[in-house]
Amino acid sequence: MPTQSDALAAVLGASEAILFDFDGPVCDVFRGLPASGVANELADLLSTLAPALEIPARATDDPMEVHRLSQNGGSMALAAVEAALTAAEIRAVKVAGEPTEGAIQALQAAHNTGRHVAIVSNNSSECVREYLAHHGVVGVVDEIVGRPPLRPDLMKPSPHPLLTAASAFGVAPGLTVLVGDSVTDVEAAHAAGARSIGYANKPPKQTALAGADAVVLRMQQLADSLNLPSGIS
Repeated sequence: MPTQSDALAAVLGASEAILFDFDGPVCDVFRGLPASGVANELADLLSTLAPALEIPARATDDPMEVHRLSQNGGSMALAAVEAALTAAEIRAVKVAGEPTEGAIQALQAAHNTGRHVAIVSNNSSECVREYLAHHGVVGVVDEIVGRPPLRPDLMKPSPHPLLTAASAFGVAPGLTVLVGDSVTDVEAAHAAGARSIGYANKPPKQTALAGADAVVLRMQQLADSLNLPSGIS
């Protein structure tokens, strides 16, 4: 019976590019600036620009959901909420603290094996660059595919960000694997024809991410598998 270690090795062995989700696998974006507070700020803004959306905007504590909702308020509301979200994300990553344990080792290991390495995130590319620069690891990431400007409909679970990364590397989507900690990451990978590795950093996620091609409980497991001789491409 194949183990999760076997599944992980098989997925990595078949991948020429490793795509990392940002919030979770690399860092906890809103650790120092709670997401609920940012969602409230965005809801305040959206309620002013599109009063009809106030009730649904205040019904969520997820900034991304407020952003998705803002597209129903017209182009001015969408642009304003997106700009405010990006500014909040940049503030957030400055106080987000240390990377997820094992994340830097995983990024470095992927880079060292000669694979293409990308961050593929619903967060803004600006905040990803800010965080990677702050922690001195920009050099191991070849491509950053952040939130598509003014197109929340193209955020994951849309396959668009994964296909963008694959195209940038000149590789077929089937030769890429996305490391993510949410069901939408797995859905995006399936839609793109890519593989997925679920990062189940909390016990309930082991069940939620069962649809991934492999599951790890710690990012260090990914680094360790890449560092094995069989993980070298």
